[in-house]
Parts: sequence; C-alpha cells; structure tokens
Amino acid sequence: MLRIHFTADDLARVRFAARPAPLQELHAALTTAVVPRPGPPLLGRWRGRVLRTLPGAAGPLADLVPAGRPPSFLDVLGDTLPDAFERIRSTAPALVRSELERAYGTVPAPRWIRGLYAAEEASWQTVQRAQRAAYESVLAPVWARVQDLHREEFARYALAVAEHGVAAALTALAPGTRLHEGVWEWPGPSSREVRLVGRGLVLLPTFHHPAGPLLQDLPGRPVVLTYPAGPGLPPAPDASATAEDPLPPVLGRTRTDLLRLLATPHTTTGLARALDVSNATASAHAAALRAAGLVTTTRTGRSVTHVRTALGALMTGRDGSPTRG
Repeated sequence: MLRIHFTADDLARVRFAARPAPLQELHAALTTAVVPRPGPPLLGRWRGRVLRTLPGAAGPLADLVPAGRPPSFLDVLGDTLPDAFERIRSTAPALVRSELERAYGTVPAPRWIRGLYAAEEASWQTVQRAQRAAYESVLAPVWARVQDLHREEFARYALAVAEHGVAAALTALAPGTRLHEGVWEWPGPSSREVRLVGRGLVLLPTFHHPAGPLLQDLPGRPVVLTYPAGPGLPPAPDASATAEDPLPPVLGRTRTDLLRLLATPHTTTGLARALDVSNATASAHAAALRAAGLVTTTRTGRSVTHVRTALGALMTGRDGSPTRG
C-alpha cells in the first residue's frame, strides 16, 4: 500500500498541475508500452503500434532504464519540451550520478551513459534527441487530445474541491483510496511510505498509464503524484486526421526523422549517430533536404552544422508533429 502522510501545511499546498507535462506523459506512455500488463485487446494493439513506430533515434532511452525504473531526474514538470529539457539539464550533477549508479549498479554501462555520468554535453544532447524523437512518434499526434483531457480533469477536480473540500476531491481522483488521519492510502501490491513534511503535493493526471500511480519524491521539492485518468486507454489521434504520418511516404522515413531532429542544430556526425547511419548517408540526406529548401547548412572550419528552415518547420508542425490537411 502507498501511504502519503500530510501535515496541515501540506493540505494547504496541494495543487493541480495547470497543464500536462510532455515528458512526464511521454515516460508514462513508454512505461505502458514496454512493460507487459494484462489489459483489453485495444491496449495491446496500441502497445504494438507504439513499439513498431518508435524511430531509431529514440533507442538511447532504453539504455536509461536497464532495470525498468528510469532515473528520477528525467521526470520534470516543464510545460513545453524546451522547458522540460532545460530543467533536466539543470539537474545537480550529484543527483545524476547517484541515479545512474542506482539504475546500473555493477552492470557495465554504455559509453554514452558513462559520458552522462561525467557531465559530457554530447551525452546530454543524446538524451534530448532521443526524448524528442520518442515524443514526436508517440505523443505529438495525440497531444491536442491530451490537453483537452487534462482541462476536463482539472475542471472536475476544481469543482470537487469547491463543493466537497480537498480531502473528498483527493479520494475522488482514485476510487478505492482513502484519506484517514492525515494519511492518503492507495491500495496496491507494494508498500511505500511518503512523508510530505511541508513540501506539498502536485497532482498530475496521465492518460497513458492506466496501471497505477507514479510518484516523484525528490529532496526539497514538492512531491509529484502522477495518477491514471481518462477512459483507461491511451488517446487515439483525431478521427478526422490522417491515421498515418503523412511525411514518410513523401520524404522517406530517414529523411523525415532527420528533418525532425533538425529542430535543433546538428552536425553531420551527430545526425549519423542519432539516425544510426553512416556520415556519408546523413550528409546525402541533408543535401537532398537542403535542395528542397527544408534545411540550411553552415560550415565552421571542418565542422558542418545543419538546421531546418522555416519551411521545414512548417512541414513538421510547430510542435514537431506533422501538419494535417
């Protein structure tokens, strides 16, 4: 059983996240996709589709979860991807090292993970590229729906607080839980005691993790409780939109992935590493996109840097998702 201990100050500091957090929602979705659990057939189909369509650039995320539990510094409440990336990058080096040590123990870590441990900028860029690639594949097509669901959940909670008070609103979020003598009890197979001691609690609904609560408990910060909400199945793309990503049939999968990576500048070597292709192949794809006016390239000494143009950004959508006709 999960038991969250409140003080009087903590009850006064309960707040509901005003907006969904893209990286929290992404990590919830990936957890649901890779950890097999019983569920309705539609959940199995969703899981299979996610795993089939994840781009190769998202591969490093698997290295961050060698035993099924990701490092805590990955879970942040940034309202946008750039904000979330900035918050992750500002993690204290001591916390990064301790969490990587916890995740890997005595198991040998890949070279880029060792670079992350040593605070190498290239390894942090690998994390950012992988998270962006996964977001664009898994969440971008349904992000508008996630935002709608979050607003609906926010309104339900606000009305419950206004009509019945904080205690009743909390237990209404998760049927089967109870708040008794300052302790919010969540039935479950594992036992965990969490003491807020004046830090407060942030409530964050997730629409991609139906199995139970996810908890972030970092020293000196409010505890974040990510709880299952919505209909119990991950949201599907808008029925009025094209079911498949329209860009790969036009550009090809590799060029589509490359164009999306170039939301931030990359060298040819960086592109090759992210896409798992040779430098020559990455350079050829960038040249083809440059000829179409989708990419610009600058040279500084022996280094070549690519970034997408305004037209390239327009083709992939403002948030990186494909535009819809």
